[in-house]
Amino acid sequence: MGRAFVYVIIGGGVAAGYAAHEFVKRGVAHGELCIISEEPVAPYERPALSKGYLLPEAPARLPSFHCCVGTNEERLAPKWYKENGIELILGTRVKSADVRRKTLLTATGETISYKYLIVATGARALKLEEFGVNGLDAPNVCYLRDLADADRLVDVMQSCSGGNAVVIGGGYIGMECAASLVINKLNATMVFPEAQCMARLFTSRIASYYEEFYQSKGVKFIKGTVLTSFDFSSEGKVTAVNLRDGSKLPADMVVVGIGIRPNTSLFEGQLTMEKGGIKVNGKMQSSNTSVYAIGDVAAFPVKIVGETRRLEHVDSARKSARHAVAAIMEPEKTGEFDYLPFFYSRVFTLSWQFYGDNAGEVVHFGDFSGHTFGAYWINKGHLVGSFLEGGTKEQYEAIAQTTRLKPKIEDLAELERQGLGFALSVSQKPVSSRPTDVAGSSIVLEKPLYAWHAAAGVIVAASIAAFAYWYGRRRRW
Repeated sequence: MGRAFVYVIIGGGVAAGYAAHEFVKRGVAHGELCIISEEPVAPYERPALSKGYLLPEAPARLPSFHCCVGTNEERLAPKWYKENGIELILGTRVKSADVRRKTLLTATGETISYKYLIVATGARALKLEEFGVNGLDAPNVCYLRDLADADRLVDVMQSCSGGNAVVIGGGYIGMECAASLVINKLNATMVFPEAQCMARLFTSRIASYYEEFYQSKGVKFIKGTVLTSFDFSSEGKVTAVNLRDGSKLPADMVVVGIGIRPNTSLFEGQLTMEKGGIKVNGKMQSSNTSVYAIGDVAAFPVKIVGETRRLEHVDSARKSARHAVAAIMEPEKTGEFDYLPFFYSRVFTLSWQFYGDNAGEVVHFGDFSGHTFGAYWINKGHLVGSFLEGGTKEQYEAIAQTTRLKPKIEDLAELERQGLGFALSVSQKPVSSRPTDVAGSSIVLEKPLYAWHAAAGVIVAASIAAFAYWYGRRRRW
């Protein structure tokens, strides 16, 4: 028993939904495209799970956040796939893949063949058991990666109102879940081994601002230690969290956000791997020319930083998906993927955006006692990264555009003095073929800026920042 398709997408997250949308925009014929997903629902905007889905009042629920509402486009409900002749095979696991024969074998025993395969398998949440901590079967230990996880988290959270919640991990999931827990009237304590929250991205000064804000909302922080074991009730529920430093925290529920691991097992030994993911070129094409990889699972060349990276963020998933489909359907018209790394978050009344690379020296600016502040990263004499909290749409556009231009920086003190004004000045500069002195300082734009390149940068940066600002305002997501 088997079926054949021209295009097959394996995976059912954000990247799969945006890839399907791009296929339809580019005229895929009915019956040519198939999506195979382990999830029981059509692709949806996964960021909603750690934001609007956890709100105590008017929470987000499907079908409101199916792809592609995250970029203010049409919502791809199951009916949309049917109307466009796309086969949705949901609730189905792919058991094995043979890239040489171009076939997939599902757990139901069906063989699916393809001409082109897009791997959008995403990643799975790391479990405590992988670090030697038992607790997998405890009904009040929660993870957050898919819809089933979110439903379980909501149920446990509602049953523990007024109780104690311990969040293991100080990254994206930990920060966003801790905010949701206190909004739901739980006492939240975050535990992580690093010296600060969001250690992979934030500077210590930026992290201190968010930690102090969280503390003002009732969140407690225990840093520099890790979970070693749980205490359990006779019913198997966790009642306390034991830490390496010897302390014991009472717990009515536990949320674990300790990272993810790309789902690559189907293709190990068949495709070249790098940075924990499937290595692809600038067309998102793997070492097998019929197989493409997108989203969290793809390790692709990030041109602006000059190296291959695997980026774990929704914006990268959306844009890599669209680029891969363009490369498949119109290869002669599709260039290399030129992506500006972009991360953002919105919690409580806070909203930040980051562009580029957090490498090199850091120059902070703005009012850290107020609401608007940020930082620039300077590496090898050029501005390579920008961060801004509390910005306007125009300000976010400015830091995005400036980061893409990578202006030369010779005077860090002058850059600090200008602060956000530097990005606003650079973003408003007319295109010039000569080195440009910005505001009479020792900060110059030294690279020739050809009109087509500058225009492309402006359009990309503006569209990214505009969406993020709009998306951040949608508190219900």
